[in-house]
Amino acid sequence: MKLEIDFIKCNPTQNMTILVKTIHPFEEYTNIASKLMSYDSVNAEQVGFIEKSTKKEVAAHLKMAGGEFCGNACMALAGYIASNKGLRQNDSEEIVLEVSGTDELVMCRVIKKIDEYYCQVTMPIPKKIEQRVITYDGSDLEIFIVRYREFIHIVIEVEQFNKAVREKAQTLAKLLGVTLEANLIGILLYKPESDELAPLIYVPDLDTMIWERGCGSGTASLGAYLAWKKKGRVSAQAKQPGGTIQVVADWNKEKLQSLKIEGTVGIVAQGKAFVHV
Repeated sequence: MKLEIDFIKCNPTQNMTILVKTIHPFEEYTNIASKLMSYDSVNAEQVGFIEKSTKKEVAAHLKMAGGEFCGNACMALAGYIASNKGLRQNDSEEIVLEVSGTDELVMCRVIKKIDEYYCQVTMPIPKKIEQRVITYDGSDLEIFIVRYREFIHIVIEVEQFNKAVREKAQTLAKLLGVTLEANLIGILLYKPESDELAPLIYVPDLDTMIWERGCGSGTASLGAYLAWKKKGRVSAQAKQPGGTIQVVADWNKEKLQSLKIEGTVGIVAQGKAFVHV
């Protein structure tokens, strides 16, 4: 059966994101997303589906194909909603979203720029941050686990992003995907001296593993980790292959109080796609 799908393709820090406007049964999301993400279709790193929310104050309900939470997809949807409001340059709009992977409403502030939108997104607070030393591949590995309700990020400080380090991260992500009940596993390789971040995102339900060029949720987790480590407020820029994402983490009384990311999003395509399911 051939489906006709209305979509928007967005560019939040080169983390190419497809937003599906047409309504489809939830059980078809995974198959549709896999087809749309492929090289011979629209081609992107992730797919979200726009649904209506039952809450009056919410502009839209964003459901990611794997049930995960995604900060960059929030930016993409907020930018798209703002684009339909006819904002002039430097005008701003407050947008509230309901998003898969979190029980919290997501607050977005969007500012119209010349050919893109500058977005600030209030991110979910991790449930727990902890340090572990695990025996992996014959040696001890220090990791920092940032736990959320339905997904987990692992921060690993490294000196370089070479092939061996990346391959170890990929194997670890697969292993954790089997052993942990999570919609998403993120391995965040971080170089403290240069503030560089290499985010690997694995979604078990889709069996997709991507070295993302820019990861909003990973940037938020990095900020949460840095604030936890410092036991104080952190404002940092995570340099990633697709650009830089800003994170601000407020820490007070031995607790993370708020977590925000800031970045840009452009709308690069809009139209119809045809997929066979």
